[in-house]
Amino acid sequence: MRLTRVYVDAPLGVGLMVELPEHVAAHLVRVLRLREGDVCVLFNGNGHDYDARITSIGKRGVQVEVSSARRIDNESPLSITLLQGIARGEKMDLILQKATELGVTRIIPVHSDRSEVKLEGARSIKRLAHWRGVVASACEQSGRATLPEVNEPAPLLSAVGAAGLPVARYTLSPLAEGGIDSVTVANENQLLIAVGPEGGWSERDLQTLDNAGFIGLRLGPRILRTETAGLAAIAALQMRLGDMR
Repeated sequence: MRLTRVYVDAPLGVGLMVELPEHVAAHLVRVLRLREGDVCVLFNGNGHDYDARITSIGKRGVQVEVSSARRIDNESPLSITLLQGIARGEKMDLILQKATELGVTRIIPVHSDRSEVKLEGARSIKRLAHWRGVVASACEQSGRATLPEVNEPAPLLSAVGAAGLPVARYTLSPLAEGGIDSVTVANENQLLIAVGPEGGWSERDLQTLDNAGFIGLRLGPRILRTETAGLAAIAALQMRLGDMR
Protein backbone atom coordinates (compact mmCIF):
# COMPACT_ATOMS: atom_id res chain seq x y z
CA MET A 1 0.00 0.00 0.00
CA ARG A 2 1.34 3.42 -0.93
CA LEU A 3 1.64 5.69 2.09
CA THR A 4 0.40 9.26 2.04
CA ARG A 5 3.41 11.61 1.78
CA VAL A 6 3.16 15.31 2.63
CA TYR A 7 5.47 18.30 2.95
CA VAL A 8 5.65 20.04 6.33
CA ASP A 9 7.61 23.25 6.79
CA ALA A 10 8.70 22.43 10.35
CA PRO A 11 11.51 20.69 12.25
CA LEU A 12 11.09 16.91 12.22
CA GLY A 13 12.78 14.20 14.28
CA VAL A 14 12.14 10.77 15.73
CA GLY A 15 9.92 10.97 18.81
CA LEU A 16 8.64 14.47 18.13
CA MET A 17 4.97 15.32 18.39
CA VAL A 18 4.11 17.56 15.44
CA GLU A 19 1.07 19.78 14.98
CA LEU A 20 0.32 19.66 11.26
CA PRO A 21 -0.30 22.90 9.35
CA GLU A 22 -3.98 23.55 8.72
CA HIS A 23 -3.89 22.87 4.98
CA VAL A 24 -1.98 19.60 5.46
CA ALA A 25 -4.33 18.48 8.21
CA ALA A 26 -7.38 19.27 6.07
CA HIS A 27 -5.95 17.26 3.16
CA LEU A 28 -5.22 14.21 5.31
CA VAL A 29 -8.47 14.21 7.28
CA ARG A 30 -11.09 15.74 4.99
CA VAL A 31 -9.82 14.62 1.60
CA LEU A 32 -8.00 11.36 2.29
CA ARG A 33 -10.20 10.44 5.28
CA LEU A 34 -7.33 9.40 7.54
CA ARG A 35 -8.19 8.73 11.18
CA GLU A 36 -6.39 8.46 14.50
CA GLY A 37 -3.89 5.62 14.33
CA ASP A 38 -3.37 5.90 10.57
CA VAL A 39 0.15 6.42 9.27
CA CYS A 40 1.64 8.90 6.86
CA VAL A 41 5.05 10.09 5.68
CA LEU A 42 6.31 13.62 6.32
CA PHE A 43 9.26 15.47 4.81
CA ASN A 44 10.57 18.99 5.25
CA GLY A 45 13.13 19.24 2.48
CA ASN A 46 16.20 18.18 4.49
CA GLY A 47 16.71 14.97 2.50
CA HIS A 48 14.84 12.61 4.84
CA ASP A 49 11.41 11.01 4.99
CA TYR A 50 9.76 10.66 8.41
CA ASP A 51 7.24 7.95 9.23
CA ALA A 52 4.49 9.27 11.49
CA ARG A 53 1.22 8.16 13.04
CA ILE A 54 -1.81 10.34 13.69
CA THR A 55 -2.30 10.56 17.45
CA SER A 56 -5.17 13.02 17.69
CA ILE A 57 -7.71 14.81 15.53
CA GLY A 58 -9.54 17.73 17.06
CA LYS A 59 -11.11 21.07 16.36
CA ARG A 60 -7.76 22.73 16.93
CA GLY A 61 -5.88 20.57 14.49
CA VAL A 62 -4.19 17.24 13.82
CA GLN A 63 -1.20 15.95 15.75
CA VAL A 64 1.18 13.20 14.69
CA GLU A 65 4.09 11.40 16.32
CA VAL A 66 7.25 10.78 14.28
CA SER A 67 8.37 7.16 14.67
CA SER A 68 11.34 6.82 12.32
CA ALA A 69 13.48 8.64 9.77
CA ARG A 70 15.35 7.52 6.68
CA ARG A 71 17.67 9.22 4.24
CA ILE A 72 16.28 9.51 0.69
CA ASP A 73 18.99 9.18 -1.92
CA ASN A 74 17.33 10.01 -5.24
CA GLU A 75 18.91 13.35 -6.12
CA SER A 76 20.60 13.56 -9.50
CA PRO A 77 24.41 13.78 -9.63
CA LEU A 78 23.86 16.59 -12.14
CA SER A 79 23.11 19.92 -10.48
CA ILE A 80 20.95 21.94 -12.89
CA THR A 81 19.92 25.54 -12.31
CA LEU A 82 17.07 26.66 -14.56
CA LEU A 83 17.06 30.39 -15.28
CA GLN A 84 13.52 30.74 -16.59
CA GLY A 85 11.85 33.72 -18.23
CA ILE A 86 8.58 34.13 -16.33
CA ALA A 87 5.63 32.63 -18.18
CA ARG A 88 1.94 33.30 -17.67
CA GLY A 89 -0.15 31.49 -15.03
CA GLU A 90 -0.43 27.76 -15.49
CA LYS A 91 2.49 27.62 -17.91
CA MET A 92 4.89 28.71 -15.17
CA ASP A 93 3.32 26.23 -12.76
CA LEU A 94 3.85 23.47 -15.33
CA ILE A 95 7.50 24.43 -15.79
CA LEU A 96 8.13 24.41 -12.04
CA GLN A 97 6.29 21.13 -11.48
CA LYS A 98 7.93 19.16 -14.27
CA ALA A 99 11.39 20.63 -13.73
CA THR A 100 11.15 19.45 -10.12
CA GLU A 101 10.10 15.96 -11.21
CA LEU A 102 13.04 15.87 -13.62
CA GLY A 103 15.51 16.66 -10.85
CA VAL A 104 16.36 20.35 -11.24
CA THR A 105 18.26 21.80 -8.28
CA ARG A 106 17.38 25.48 -8.49
CA ILE A 107 14.96 27.71 -10.40
CA ILE A 108 15.57 31.42 -10.97
CA PRO A 109 12.50 33.24 -12.42
CA VAL A 110 13.55 36.27 -14.45
CA HIS A 111 12.02 39.40 -15.92
CA SER A 112 13.35 40.17 -19.38
CA ASP A 113 12.63 42.69 -22.11
CA ARG A 114 9.85 40.59 -23.64
CA SER A 115 8.32 39.20 -20.47
CA GLU A 116 4.54 39.39 -20.56
CA VAL A 117 4.28 39.01 -16.76
CA LYS A 118 5.62 41.75 -14.48
CA LEU A 119 5.73 41.01 -10.75
CA GLU A 120 6.42 43.62 -8.11
CA GLY A 121 5.83 44.15 -4.40
CA ALA A 122 3.12 42.13 -2.73
CA ARG A 123 2.18 40.42 -5.99
CA SER A 124 5.73 39.13 -6.39
CA ILE A 125 5.81 37.83 -2.81
CA LYS A 126 2.46 36.08 -3.26
CA ARG A 127 3.49 34.50 -6.55
CA LEU A 128 6.79 33.28 -5.09
CA ALA A 129 4.95 31.58 -2.22
CA HIS A 130 2.64 29.93 -4.74
CA TRP A 131 5.57 28.72 -6.86
CA ARG A 132 7.29 27.23 -3.82
CA GLY A 133 4.06 25.43 -3.00
CA VAL A 134 3.97 23.99 -6.53
CA VAL A 135 7.54 22.72 -6.08
CA ALA A 136 6.72 21.17 -2.69
CA SER A 137 3.70 19.37 -4.17
CA ALA A 138 5.87 18.08 -7.03
CA CYS A 139 8.33 16.71 -4.47
CA GLU A 140 5.47 14.97 -2.66
CA GLN A 141 4.45 13.21 -5.86
CA SER A 142 7.91 12.42 -7.21
CA GLY A 143 9.45 11.15 -3.99
CA ARG A 144 12.09 13.87 -3.70
CA ALA A 145 13.01 14.79 -0.14
CA THR A 146 15.18 17.76 -1.06
CA LEU A 147 13.29 20.80 -2.31
CA PRO A 148 14.69 22.70 -5.28
CA GLU A 149 15.40 26.29 -4.42
CA VAL A 150 13.09 28.87 -6.03
CA ASN A 151 14.60 32.35 -6.09
CA GLU A 152 12.71 35.61 -5.98
CA PRO A 153 11.83 36.97 -9.43
CA ALA A 154 14.56 39.31 -10.63
CA PRO A 155 15.63 41.25 -13.76
CA LEU A 156 17.81 39.19 -16.08
CA LEU A 157 21.01 41.10 -15.35
CA SER A 158 20.55 40.74 -11.58
CA ALA A 159 19.58 37.08 -11.89
CA VAL A 160 22.67 36.26 -13.95
CA GLY A 161 24.82 37.95 -11.32
CA ALA A 162 23.11 36.04 -8.50
CA ALA A 163 23.33 32.68 -10.26
CA GLY A 164 26.68 31.94 -8.66
CA LEU A 165 29.53 29.71 -9.61
CA PRO A 166 28.44 27.33 -12.40
CA VAL A 167 30.91 27.80 -15.23
CA ALA A 168 28.89 25.67 -17.67
CA ARG A 169 26.29 28.18 -18.86
CA TYR A 170 23.96 27.61 -21.80
CA THR A 171 21.01 29.44 -23.31
CA LEU A 172 18.57 27.63 -25.57
CA SER A 173 18.55 28.93 -29.13
CA PRO A 174 17.35 27.36 -32.41
CA LEU A 175 20.21 29.22 -34.16
CA ALA A 176 22.99 27.75 -32.02
CA GLU A 177 25.48 25.35 -33.57
CA GLY A 178 26.02 23.02 -30.60
CA GLY A 179 23.49 20.48 -29.37
CA ILE A 180 23.18 18.34 -26.24
CA ASP A 181 26.25 16.31 -27.22
CA SER A 182 28.37 19.47 -26.96
CA VAL A 183 27.46 20.16 -23.32
CA THR A 184 30.25 19.76 -20.79
CA VAL A 185 30.09 20.15 -17.02
CA ALA A 186 32.54 21.32 -14.41
CA ASN A 187 32.56 22.65 -10.85
CA GLU A 188 30.83 19.66 -9.20
CA ASN A 189 28.60 18.84 -12.18
CA GLN A 190 26.85 22.20 -12.12
CA LEU A 191 24.96 23.51 -15.15
CA LEU A 192 23.05 26.74 -15.69
CA ILE A 193 20.38 26.66 -18.42
CA ALA A 194 18.67 29.89 -19.51
CA VAL A 195 15.26 29.77 -21.20
CA GLY A 196 13.57 32.87 -22.60
CA PRO A 197 9.97 33.97 -21.91
CA GLU A 198 7.08 33.46 -24.32
CA GLY A 199 8.32 36.31 -26.51
CA GLY A 200 11.90 35.01 -26.54
CA TRP A 201 15.09 36.84 -25.61
CA SER A 202 15.59 40.34 -27.00
CA GLU A 203 18.89 41.41 -28.55
CA ARG A 204 19.76 43.17 -25.30
CA ASP A 205 18.94 40.01 -23.32
CA LEU A 206 21.15 37.95 -25.60
CA GLN A 207 23.97 40.44 -25.15
CA THR A 208 23.57 40.20 -21.36
CA LEU A 209 23.78 36.42 -21.54
CA ASP A 210 26.73 36.53 -23.91
CA ASN A 211 28.60 38.91 -21.60
CA ALA A 212 27.97 36.50 -18.71
CA GLY A 213 29.54 33.59 -20.60
CA PHE A 214 26.43 31.78 -21.82
CA ILE A 215 26.82 29.50 -24.86
CA GLY A 216 24.00 28.84 -27.33
CA LEU A 217 22.43 25.38 -27.15
CA ARG A 218 20.25 23.94 -29.89
CA LEU A 219 17.51 21.38 -29.24
CA GLY A 220 16.83 20.01 -32.70
CA PRO A 221 15.36 21.71 -35.78
CA ARG A 222 12.07 22.87 -34.26
CA ILE A 223 11.30 25.97 -32.18
CA LEU A 224 10.02 24.95 -28.76
CA ARG A 225 7.70 26.97 -26.54
CA THR A 226 9.05 28.29 -23.27
CA GLU A 227 7.09 25.68 -21.28
CA THR A 228 8.61 22.91 -23.43
CA ALA A 229 12.17 24.05 -24.05
CA GLY A 230 13.59 23.96 -20.54
CA LEU A 231 11.94 20.66 -19.70
CA ALA A 232 13.23 19.06 -22.89
CA ALA A 233 16.73 20.32 -22.13
CA ILE A 234 16.66 19.03 -18.54
CA ALA A 235 15.40 15.61 -19.64
CA ALA A 236 18.03 15.37 -22.37
CA LEU A 237 20.81 16.41 -19.98
CA GLN A 238 19.67 13.91 -17.37
CA MET A 239 19.72 11.21 -20.04
CA ARG A 240 23.23 12.10 -21.16
CA LEU A 241 24.95 13.23 -17.97
CA GLY A 242 22.60 12.56 -15.04
CA ASP A 243 20.72 9.60 -13.59
CA MET A 244 18.21 8.85 -16.37
CA ARG A 245 20.72 6.89 -18.42
